[in-house]
Amino acid sequence: MIPVRTNIANGKETCRWCDTCGTLLLGRRCSKCGSEGREFEINSPGDIRPCMGDSVKILEDLLTEAFGTASPIVGKSVFFNKVPGEDRTDEIIAHGQVIGILRFDIAADCLKVELRQAGAELWDYVATRNIVRIFGVSGHLKGKGVAGENVSEIIGEFGNEEPLIIRKGQKVGPGVSMAPSDSMKTAEKALRVRDLNAPSEFPRSPDADRKTFVDVNRKHFMSLESTAVNEIRNYLKGKTQPVTVSFSGGKDSLAAYGIAAKAVKDPELLFTNTGLEFPETLEYVESFAKDNKLKLHTAQAGNAFKDNVDTFGPPAKDFRWCCKVCKLGPISELISKNYPKGTITCEGNRSLESFSRAGTELVSKNPFVPNQINLNPVRDWCAAEIWGYIWMKNLSYNPLYERDFERIGCYLCASCLASEWRNTSRIHPEMYQDWEKYLHEYAKRNGLPPEYIDMGFWRWKVLPPKMRQLADGLDLKTEPKGGNGLSMKLMKGASVCVAGGYSMEAIATVPRNRDFAYVEDALRTIGEVKYSPEFEIALVKMKTGRARLFGGGQVSVTADDAKGAEKTFEKAVKALIRAELCTQCGICAKTCPRKAIRIKGGMKVDAEKCISCGKCESSCMVVHYYDKIMAGKSAPAPEACTTRPKQQTQTSKNKGGYNRNHRNGQGHDKPHGDRKYHGKLQNRSGNKDRPSRRN
Repeated sequence: MIPVRTNIANGKETCRWCDTCGTLLLGRRCSKCGSEGREFEINSPGDIRPCMGDSVKILEDLLTEAFGTASPIVGKSVFFNKVPGEDRTDEIIAHGQVIGILRFDIAADCLKVELRQAGAELWDYVATRNIVRIFGVSGHLKGKGVAGENVSEIIGEFGNEEPLIIRKGQKVGPGVSMAPSDSMKTAEKALRVRDLNAPSEFPRSPDADRKTFVDVNRKHFMSLESTAVNEIRNYLKGKTQPVTVSFSGGKDSLAAYGIAAKAVKDPELLFTNTGLEFPETLEYVESFAKDNKLKLHTAQAGNAFKDNVDTFGPPAKDFRWCCKVCKLGPISELISKNYPKGTITCEGNRSLESFSRAGTELVSKNPFVPNQINLNPVRDWCAAEIWGYIWMKNLSYNPLYERDFERIGCYLCASCLASEWRNTSRIHPEMYQDWEKYLHEYAKRNGLPPEYIDMGFWRWKVLPPKMRQLADGLDLKTEPKGGNGLSMKLMKGASVCVAGGYSMEAIATVPRNRDFAYVEDALRTIGEVKYSPEFEIALVKMKTGRARLFGGGQVSVTADDAKGAEKTFEKAVKALIRAELCTQCGICAKTCPRKAIRIKGGMKVDAEKCISCGKCESSCMVVHYYDKIMAGKSAPAPEACTTRPKQQTQTSKNKGGYNRNHRNGQGHDKPHGDRKYHGKLQNRSGNKDRPSRRN
């Protein structure tokens, strides 16, 4: 397969443009005219995509508003390239050049356009406003400010922080106003120069549409398809599982379907209705399956999101608990019922989509979805290749892509851009208002200002540097005071115990969503358990140590060494939180190799079958996001002892069971604390005399 992009230094990507046909060239040669094209650079990662549908008019309107005309791009082939920014930030590509930037200003709640050098050269001959001529300054002006006394001519009326075309002698370049047009000549700081050069006279492109784009790259798209189809067929040799397609209603899964449909006959479609889908997506998925005479399996999440959002709070980019509950849980159940021997599923995962998907390989497996092997045939494609392939195959796609959406998922997804959320308010105001109301109520309950919601800070559990800097600059509070009712007060860190070994103590405040007996079941998955329902005390013995959990939230741990105490403490607390916050998604039950788990009001564990292998824990959404759930909710121990007393002997350790001389969860000395409950405690089989099956 011919490489599409070439990595070069300084975070740039090399692309090529066919000046004869006027569009992006992805293959080695133009399939229409045979040209090898002209190279130009864009910023990494280079997931270039076509400007289409409403996006065309939005861009043209912004350019017309700024410079009086959009004629340099009208009828031309235009592309966007997503680059880092606070929110939507796209390089605008036309005529084989980066001509500007389209970005969403969160504070102003609107899209703004900025020109780059090539754009200033294009508009210099046709613009009727936002033009400033300067004089009397010399040297390298790129990035520098210019005083009003050096402004000789102003064309048009404009305000502060608006894009400009700057002229100086025979040079031209882009800039930004630092004062309104009516006071610019007297301002100490009138404007800032972005760039200023003699016009390069780069080639201007002829008109071109999506058909031109497909014709220019047809051989390349066919080569991509052939490679992907062969990969699937080669993998399927000797396999007996049925082939399915994960069909989300998005462009990438549509391209994956196109490939799978050529590799095998009539693959079945898998779709998850999260309860948060756009109505257009639901209608599209149904109609696509019907029009193509395909069998569609739909997993229903029902009210899973509404039932759990108060417990976990709004989902975030770095805390997507909703995906596990509303997507992976239902689809895991669907696959279990319809494909008891498993399925091989073609998916639209792409490496350029996100950092987490970088390095995606052909074959992958999601630990949250047992009985499914995933094939990723479009993993190395850019968005322009996805769209070109869809158009070449004449595949019908989700109409929302024509409404200025880059990606389409759940309508309230935290990973969507603020600009797309604003777009949702335009298209579906009732859905927008419903979620906005909840978010503002959440902020009020947790002592957060309205700006926490309005400026999109809720989209992160832990703010990234760019958003942290913005919040600090606005002196904005971003830490909820109430959270989800969870807290951890560490009474004593891993410290030497007088009776020998190490111990830890804490008080965990966890919402009591269900009976404490569910904690017993969760503990069974990590070790041997004894439980007193009368006194709500659970004792668990692990290889790393022993833990005691009380219904009041006290957690007490003993171990032979500090590392063992910390490990035992962490696993015990995770089991506690897992039991009380269980979403009943059922993934753990599907993951368990011994079928020891059933979901009944929470997680119930069959002690006779469970061998504490830990597979269910690794598939649990609550455990997966443990660090995020507990972020900022743990208070450090007031003191910690890290040195072992000199007088300590092996005989001082209680090797036969739980340390009777250790403090209980309340922190009070109880020399015979366990004796009180001796008759009430049972091991996990209900028979206190039955030996462990692992010994």
